[in-house]
Amino acid sequence: MGRKIMDDLTDQQQQRIKKLDTLRELGVQPYGTRFDATDRAGQLIRLHGEKSKEVLEGEQLRCRFAGRIVALRRFGKAAFAVLQDGADRLQVYLKKDLLGEQGYRVCEMLDLGDWIGVSGQLFRTKTDEFTVEVRELTFLSKALRPLPEKWHGLTDVETRYRQRYVDLIANPSVHEIFATRSRIIAGVRAFLIEKGFLEVETPMMQPIPGGATARPFVTHHNALGMDLYLRVAPELYLKRLIVGGFPRVFEINRNFRNEGISTIHNPEFTMLEFYVAYADYTDLIGLTEELIARLGKEIFGTTTIEYQGQQIHLAPPWRRWSYRQAILEVNGLDSSVLSDRTAAMKAAARLKVEVEQNADLVTILNEIFEETVEPKLVQPTVITDYPIEISPLARRKDSDPSLTDRFELYIAGREIANAFSELNDPLDQRKRFEAQVAQREAGDEEAHYMDEDFLRALEHGMPPTAGEGIGIDRLVMLFTNQASIRDVILFPQLRPEK
Repeated sequence: MGRKIMDDLTDQQQQRIKKLDTLRELGVQPYGTRFDATDRAGQLIRLHGEKSKEVLEGEQLRCRFAGRIVALRRFGKAAFAVLQDGADRLQVYLKKDLLGEQGYRVCEMLDLGDWIGVSGQLFRTKTDEFTVEVRELTFLSKALRPLPEKWHGLTDVETRYRQRYVDLIANPSVHEIFATRSRIIAGVRAFLIEKGFLEVETPMMQPIPGGATARPFVTHHNALGMDLYLRVAPELYLKRLIVGGFPRVFEINRNFRNEGISTIHNPEFTMLEFYVAYADYTDLIGLTEELIARLGKEIFGTTTIEYQGQQIHLAPPWRRWSYRQAILEVNGLDSSVLSDRTAAMKAAARLKVEVEQNADLVTILNEIFEETVEPKLVQPTVITDYPIEISPLARRKDSDPSLTDRFELYIAGREIANAFSELNDPLDQRKRFEAQVAQREAGDEEAHYMDEDFLRALEHGMPPTAGEGIGIDRLVMLFTNQASIRDVILFPQLRPEK
């Protein structure tokens, strides 16, 4: 390594590079090719960790596993190291008498962060600690950069999110969050396949973004000479598949929305969307209750979980509450606010809900709902009967055409799912797209575009259909008791590093 590069390194990094050179002089490859690990630390702990010293001595159990060194104590001709294997940690005992001169010389080159493989026998130390007595050591990878200061309790959120690899080393509990995330997604997939759904994939890059009111990311395809949009939702493509004759379809994949970042919003996030032909939104309420209650049972063995100090009861049936009735009852309002803009503005002012002075009645009511009702929906609550103006893709309610056959599920004060009986009238859909286009022309960058191909698909005939979207990240937040969406996304979006 050149002198200038060495001069730019910290003392610790320079010392580690010298050890790297020493390892090579000893004939040791510091970046090995493979290691046949027949055991995992967690498996060894579960199977043998409770056995007494006498039992372990009698059984003489051999093992072979690998991990990163996260603790190291040297005592002359012996050393103890703790290896981290995934989320589990297991102590190993390194003794010169067992490893020999060459083997222990390699031990002297070890640092925190290095990866090694060991083969040895399980035993208990004088302090009764479950340990592997190492008979053979294989060097796997030299860490040239030391772990950050206070890495044992790494709490700086910026560092944790920006350097997730360090977070995973420093906080083994983080492993469990993402293992749980994986189990949730696997559970959702298994549930839907069991119910007869077909898993599909639809385009990530779309010529017209649709399926949600959101501002899209724009990219450019050079060969086609056209702009494309990262999808904000897969909805319109999944409905095309219903038109094509698939009766039940679902997709678990990423959506992209060019909007703010917060504890519940990330520009790139994971959604489940599924569609059922010949059904309406009420059918999906029961399906959603069954799905989420089953996830609780399968993952935690219970339908009662704790989220941010509150007990959440997932067992169905859940409370049903109409959108308008919730606004009135939570705030003690007179029903006149539902039809009188002036009364609604006065109510918003009294409730300290900020709205623009030129906001229409529907917008005022929706702001009141989001600010005052949503935070109170702690236990699973199904909100129904949303206004047509904020549901451009939902079917009109037969009993009241100003409302839609739609529900949203709220748990712990957050929207978890959004579902409705799909609009399958192409003429009605065209009128609503036209209204959305007018909103775009008036400056609303989140309003829908006109999608002529989707209208053409509807004109071929779509059967009565119910569809739903569930935010996977928010579901994981709920099940892992995390307050921020960044804690359940491995690599969340962040501002550039200073």
